[in-house]
Formats: sequence, C-alpha cells, structure tokens
Amino acid sequence: MHVRGYLASFSKCPLLVSLRILLLVHAGSPVHSQGDSQSDNKVMDNITVREGETVFLRCEQGDVVTHTAWLNRSSILYAGEDKWSVDPRVSLVTLNQEEFTIKIENVDMTDEGQYVCAVQTSSRPRTTSVHVLVQVPPKIINFSRDIVVNEGSNVTLLCQASGKPEPSISWKFISNSGDLASDDELLEISSISRQRAGVYECAAVNEIDTDVQTVDITVNYAPSVSEGRDAGVTLGQRGVLECEADAVPEADFEWYKDNRRIFNGFDDMEIVSTGSLSKLTFYNVSDGDYGNYTCVAINKLGRSNTSFLMYVVIEPTSSTLLQGPRAVQDGSGGEKAVNFHTCLLFIALLPFLLRF
Repeated sequence: MHVRGYLASFSKCPLLVSLRILLLVHAGSPVHSQGDSQSDNKVMDNITVREGETVFLRCEQGDVVTHTAWLNRSSILYAGEDKWSVDPRVSLVTLNQEEFTIKIENVDMTDEGQYVCAVQTSSRPRTTSVHVLVQVPPKIINFSRDIVVNEGSNVTLLCQASGKPEPSISWKFISNSGDLASDDELLEISSISRQRAGVYECAAVNEIDTDVQTVDITVNYAPSVSEGRDAGVTLGQRGVLECEADAVPEADFEWYKDNRRIFNGFDDMEIVSTGSLSKLTFYNVSDGDYGNYTCVAINKLGRSNTSFLMYVVIEPTSSTLLQGPRAVQDGSGGEKAVNFHTCLLFIALLPFLLRF
C-alpha cells in the first residue's frame, strides 16, 4: 500500500513540474521544449460577472493534450478531471479534445483575479489567461441614526457605502418634495431650523443596483401660541376657550384667571389638553366666570402665552325679537307696531281682494 501511494504521488510530479514551468513564463516570452518549439500564450478578454452569479472559464484544447489544468493565483483548481480545489463552488463542466471548462458558482469578491488554463500538448506548451472582474451592488455600511437637536444647532449626517464599481452617494430631503440636499457622503446643515426637520434619504447607486436608507431629524423649539379669541357667553350656558401652541416637544398648558391658576374640576370648569390644543370648558357660566384669562404653553425650551376675554351676552326676549333693535320703548310704541303689522297684512291680501 505504501509503495502504491508513493507511485501515485510520484506520477503527479511531471504534471506539477510542467505547470510550474508554464506559469514562470511571461506571456509572449519564448519557451524552449524538446525540439526548440515555442509556447503559445493567449490572453482572453476580461470576464465581468455580478456577485452571486456563476462564471464559466473555458479554454481550447486542440492538439493531443498530455496535461491540462486551470489555476488561480498559482493554486490548481482542476488538473484534468481531478479536482484540487476544496471549494465546493468550483466544478468541472466539460473536458474533451475541444475544450476544458470549469465553473464557479455564487461568485464573490474573493474570486476576482487572473485565471490561467495551462495545457501541455505533444508539440508545445501553451497558456490561456483571463481576468475575472466581480461587480458588487452597493450596500450602505455606515449611516447616521435618527437624531434630536435644538433649533439653531449644526447637524452632520454620514452615509458611506461599499460596492463595485464604487457607488455614488446623494442625499434628499424627502419631507420637502424630495429636494436634493447633497451629493456627498456628508450632509451638513448649519443652524438648523424647524422647517428643515423631517426625513432625509441617502441613496448609494452604481450600475448594478441602488441601496437606500433614511434618517429622521427632530428639531426642538420653544412654544409659539396662537392669538386668543375672545368668547361671548350667556349666563348659565356652556362656554369654551381654546388655546393652540406650536412646539416640539409638545407643550404643557396652564390656565389662569387674572393671577390665579385654574385646575381641573375647579368651579365647574374642565381643562382638556390634547397634542397642540388645550380647551378650558365652563359648563354653567356664572357672573364670577366673566373676565380675563391667560393660557401659558411650556416646554423645556421656553414658554409662550396669550390672553382671552370672556364677556356676557344678554339673551334676547320674545318682545325684543318682535320689536327689533330699533323699536321705540314708549307708550305709543305698541300702537305703532300694531298699525305697521296691519298695513303689511292689508298689502298681502290686496291681490285677492281685487279679484272680486
């Protein structure tokens, strides 16, 4: 058994020696074998393949071949039908008198480089070399996270991507109709305003594909309260004062009558604050409820306030409605009103009377 193993190993020596001699010869340089014949060295066009695809490596055989092999960076992949590579992605496709083809499946960047098909024939040695280029779709590998800043701060966003060919980087402010913000890895915003808050998109693009990531910028600012609207309310009726504030983060609300703070449930009042709006509701307005009110909106960056006036509205009576606002309140007023209504009734009936 030892003798057979030794002989088997020894039988590969001529192949190894032949391959080493072929690889040591530069393309185009003369090689002298028995009979002083020259070697043929052929360079094929580059093969471009995308990451994850399969590449086929083919070389012609031609004359009577004694030894043939495919090599990558001086490592033998296949020697004839014998597989030397331990990579399961590499396999033999065709080996006959016309061609010697192998394939590499699921190609990645480590497969890029030069491959050589070395052939030893009965007449002369020759090599066929080909360079495999692997294209890789872009992938964003370093990207800024969502951030919260105060208005007026300087902001820098980073977007780095890998890929081959090298991807181009662009930033868009997609919260504002997709305006182009930058065409560089860094997006710098000086003294950011609340109008620049929102979602920004980074796109990494090459001829293979596109990778996209988004980041959200939250800009904090102090409250700004809308001008208060005075309210006229009839005694004993329901009244509402509304206070609206624009702020990030959302404001907390406080209500005051004169200099006294109002709390929920105080004197039949209710305060309901939801988001940017606060309502002060009076369920049964009394004489003591009329007067000046102040709404204060507060967050960690500041405060703002506005004032309201709740005033009395006198509910009209039935007599004032009949008389109208210009009715004369004296002894002859009732008689004038009756005469006026009688005149209107006569005018309305006149067309019917004329028929008879």
